[in-house]
Parts: sequence; C-alpha cells; structure tokens
Amino acid sequence: MITPGVRPRGDRLPDETRPGAVELLVSDLARSLDYYRDVLGLTVLEAQADAAALGPSGGPALLSLRTRPSVRRASGARLGLFHFALLVPDRPSLGRFLSHLATTRVPMASADHAVSEAIYLQDPDGLGIEVYCDRPRETWRMSGDEIYMTTERLDLRGLSEAGRGREFTGLPAGTVLGHMHLHVGDLDQASAFYHDQIGFDRMVWSYPGALFLAAGGYHHHLGTNTWAGGAAPRADEEAGLLGWDLVLPTADDVAVVSRRVSAAGGTVTTEGTGAAVADPWGTRLRLRAR
Repeated sequence: MITPGVRPRGDRLPDETRPGAVELLVSDLARSLDYYRDVLGLTVLEAQADAAALGPSGGPALLSLRTRPSVRRASGARLGLFHFALLVPDRPSLGRFLSHLATTRVPMASADHAVSEAIYLQDPDGLGIEVYCDRPRETWRMSGDEIYMTTERLDLRGLSEAGRGREFTGLPAGTVLGHMHLHVGDLDQASAFYHDQIGFDRMVWSYPGALFLAAGGYHHHLGTNTWAGGAAPRADEEAGLLGWDLVLPTADDVAVVSRRVSAAGGTVTTEGTGAAVADPWGTRLRLRAR
C-alpha cells in the first residue's frame, strides 16, 4: 500500500489524532445561537449570558461561542480562521442538509474536492463554515506522493437526491469537527510549525496558495492558505477564532508535542492535562488527550 504524504523529519502525530472542537468570538450571542441552531442544525448543549456550547443532538460539543462587549463583525479576510469544517457521517446526511438550506434561503457555495463534497456558509459575523461528507477512502486518488484534491462543480441535484426519504432534523449523531482551515502569512512558516513541530504529515502542497496537513493518511485535518493577503487580526475587537482543539490519544503524546514546540522556541502553557500553543500568527491550538 502506498502511504500518501510526507512525514516530518522527527516524530509524527499518532494516526488516531483528530480535531476536537473550535471556539469562536461572536458579536451577538443570541443571533449566533439562532443561526447555529436553526440554519446549521446544531443543538445548544449549554448556554450562559456570554457563552454557549453546541454540538449534534446528544453531543459532544463541537463549537463554543463567546461574546464580549464592543465586539464587531469580522471585516474581511484576516489571518486566522478561513473556515471550520463539520464532517457529517455520510452523503445522505449532507443531502438532507442541502435540502434544508434550500428552505432557509441562506446564501451558500459548494464544491466537489474529489475526496469530499462540501457546502460553504458564513455565519452572521462573516465567519466561514464548511459542512461536508467524505468519499470512501479507497476512491481517493494520488498525484505523486500527494492525495489528489481539486475544486470542481458539485452535483447538487445528485446530492439532494441522496438525502430524499428523511426529513432534516439537525446535524446527525456522528458529526465531528473534520478539519480546520486557516489563513496564514507564509506557507513555509506554516509547514515549519504544523509539520515539523506539531507533527502533521504534509498531504497536499501543489494546490495554489495552500498547504494541507493531516494525521493517519487523511486528506487534511488542517488546511493553511495565503489568500488573506497578510492582514493582521484585531484581537478582541472583531469576531473570529479564539482557538481550536487537537485531540491526541494520550497525555504522553501531548507531552511529546509540547516538548517539540518548546525546543523550537515556542511558548507552551499547561492547561490541566493538556497544553496550549500558538502558531506564528497567534492562532491558538489546544493539545489535549482523548
């Protein structure tokens, strides 16, 4: 069997590593809760005056929302979040979601990436969201050492037909945070941090302006791109990404990654049995054990 991608020079992340949850800063919590519940189909699992947690019915929490006084809507593409991506269990689930969106009349975009079929949205603060399903792994193609990914027109009619027969009642159990996609300032720096220090494999590097990384041979758990033009984020002033979780199998695995980041000159903050680090542009990554 051909192993896709390029491994880091040092230790790589365990194959079982996965994204866990994402935390966003929003300008109007009530408005965001309405959107994520009624449009996206998540369940509000916990809510306070300035924070809430959401996930598929029955959990786990995949999305945390927080708000602060005077936070404004995001003003265009900045370093940090491009989108977070929710992976549904199968194509019929995505088809039912597509049919649901048709009733909401919310603007959306879509794409066929060869490895997956994807629907793209923006929340009320302009923050990017992808909802997608994977094609079977045995159908993924290779281009040299890379997994082949592209952006083509999605067969919306066929996808909608796949979801016929059951009403959309929210994103189903088994929905997970499939990947994160970040605006970064430089792809070589992104590779040095996420590939060499964190330990992701490089999976796709020929896509214009982008680098995709993953653990365990997946097409990507993390996308990075330079499409934002290098604009600096406005911390605590604009809606945006506060951080995201990477879940490793054990606390020992967390410690190994933490030591690599520290040895490269990065700052590592202990958080219970986990740790927090930041990429070169300040995007916060929390490492935690399953």
